[in-house]
Amino acid sequence: MRVAAAGVCHSDLHYMKGDWPIPLPAVLGHEGSAVVEAVGPGVKSVKPGDHCIIVFWPNCGRCEYCQMGRPMLCNGHPRPPGTMLDGSTRLSRQGQPVHHMAAVACFAEHAVIHEEQLLVIDDSVPLDRAALVGCSVTTGVGAALNTARVRAGSSVAVIGCGGVGLSVIQGARLQGAGRILAVDLFPEKLEMATAMGATDALDAHAEDLVRQVKRLTGGGVDYAFDAIGLPATLKQALDVLRPGGTAVAVGIGRFGEPAPIDAFSLVMQEKALLGSFYGSARPRVDMPRILDLYRQGRLQLDALLTRHYPLERINEAYADLQGSQAGRGVISFG
Repeated sequence: MRVAAAGVCHSDLHYMKGDWPIPLPAVLGHEGSAVVEAVGPGVKSVKPGDHCIIVFWPNCGRCEYCQMGRPMLCNGHPRPPGTMLDGSTRLSRQGQPVHHMAAVACFAEHAVIHEEQLLVIDDSVPLDRAALVGCSVTTGVGAALNTARVRAGSSVAVIGCGGVGLSVIQGARLQGAGRILAVDLFPEKLEMATAMGATDALDAHAEDLVRQVKRLTGGGVDYAFDAIGLPATLKQALDVLRPGGTAVAVGIGRFGEPAPIDAFSLVMQEKALLGSFYGSARPRVDMPRILDLYRQGRLQLDALLTRHYPLERINEAYADLQGSQAGRGVISFG
């Protein structure tokens, strides 16, 4: 594959910071788009010249989870961390193996990728926009549509308005949510959240944030999404719920890190806590639908993509990701 664009995502940052384990050395990058340059023997689903979204989580199609329509839980490819689907690596340095993040490793001009992890798309879709669908957009929109199944007219709070949180907001808007409260530390991100469908913008610094949400919604929201993945933000997502509400953990925390949960109110108020990995998506169903919504003007990908970087500026890209800049950045390969 000739990589066209690779998203600047917090998941890669977790590996950089050591929050999640991966054998080193490794090439990161999992959210991307690419063009097929050559195929090996037996490859049938893609051909040279095809434009593709990279699907970072493979789905074997054979295991119990794939068969029940939950491919994000696929366990059909047991293999050592940092390897391709067959347990090998395709990269090396001075004769020693270099590992692949998510069997993708798309922070590079070229990548070897299994056909199972490629979704062929129409050439008319800009490849930098398509890259976002490879992770952040599918994760956020899917969390609202697939995991929570937000009801029309309901109230929603989204904690964290980066690329994933903005996509949750768009998903809730598509579902017809009556009120969408965006929560973030940075005014620039709250401004973009409002442009993408949030009805209220709340400063995450506020000490009375939970009280504010309950006052604005008459007792709490029906759905709350934690798009950050910190113990404190997961607690906030549960605290801002009305009785009977549902909190969805979308942002992934540090490996093995516990989070405080009020077990009393969870039971007595019949709250629900759900995990959402990759938007509980069926990539070959949901990603084409997302692209259709984009073509119809109902999903904002152009506005979501705010920054392009060449590969040599990748460290600057990750510094920006941790700052106040709104929207999503990509590494562009021309």
